[in-house]
Amino acid sequence: MNAYRGKHVSSASRRSSPSFRRGRHQIRHPRRRRWLIFLLVLVILAACYPLLEARLLQTEQKTIRSDDFPEEANNLRVVYLSDIHYGFWFSDADLGHLIARINALRPDLVLFGGDYATDNQTAMKFFRALQKQGTIHSRYGIFGVIGEADRGKTDASCQQLAETMTNAGVIPLINRVVPVSIASRQIFIAGLDDKLTGTPDIKAVAKSVSARDFVILLSHNPSVIPDAQIAPDAYGNLGWFDLGLFGHTHAGQMSFFSSALNIAEDVPDRYRSGWLKENRVDLLISPGVGTSVFPGRLLCFPTIHCITLTD
Repeated sequence: MNAYRGKHVSSASRRSSPSFRRGRHQIRHPRRRRWLIFLLVLVILAACYPLLEARLLQTEQKTIRSDDFPEEANNLRVVYLSDIHYGFWFSDADLGHLIARINALRPDLVLFGGDYATDNQTAMKFFRALQKQGTIHSRYGIFGVIGEADRGKTDASCQQLAETMTNAGVIPLINRVVPVSIASRQIFIAGLDDKLTGTPDIKAVAKSVSARDFVILLSHNPSVIPDAQIAPDAYGNLGWFDLGLFGHTHAGQMSFFSSALNIAEDVPDRYRSGWLKENRVDLLISPGVGTSVFPGRLLCFPTIHCITLTD
């Protein structure tokens, strides 16, 4: 009887002894540790990925056909980009890579959509850096509008920016229309002042052209689209522009979290991103190149656009 108890007690004591319990935990603990490490790696990757995506510049190719486009200018290559936001998160080295990327597309026209930096002074630094970096090769010129971050608080600061743009080889379009001669024909580039910080004169710009002309409208803010579409041309006709290029929204910049960033909340949902067709007019709201508020992007790659125009 005592012998039996001894064996029984010995067996039970072994199961409940600290060394026995440690052995069982030693089997489970490495598995738990591996899962914790795996989850930690996932969290780090998820946090870092938006910063990486913001550096993955894409090029979108698009062909636009229009009856107003002159046959002599067929296959005109237009490179459009907006919202560069030059500064801490977009350096001189990034600008050099961007210029090389533009030149590799062999553009006939280069069009800028505004918000070159974070404020008026930094926007002027952007164009000075652009002037130092080297030449953008564009057969028929480089044109640009200004955004709310560029204009400054006074007309004098806006004029200084326009002069700096001109010195860098970029023709500023602030409520202005410029003809571009191609072969024996002309197309027109129209640019509006920024809607938030300036005074876009849509009526005056529309009356500078005819609906029979091929007109590219540049405006940083796509909120001007409804008013632009009902403005009459020089002869009282509607449909004065054929292609509209816009920026400002960054296409939300961070899918699923765009409302938290509060980027371009002034823009109607219809004009938040992508290509649209309204009243036979092609409209592009670009996701832009740089970032604002937060230096990352999520499922919204930075993009430049190479648009081929033909009749």
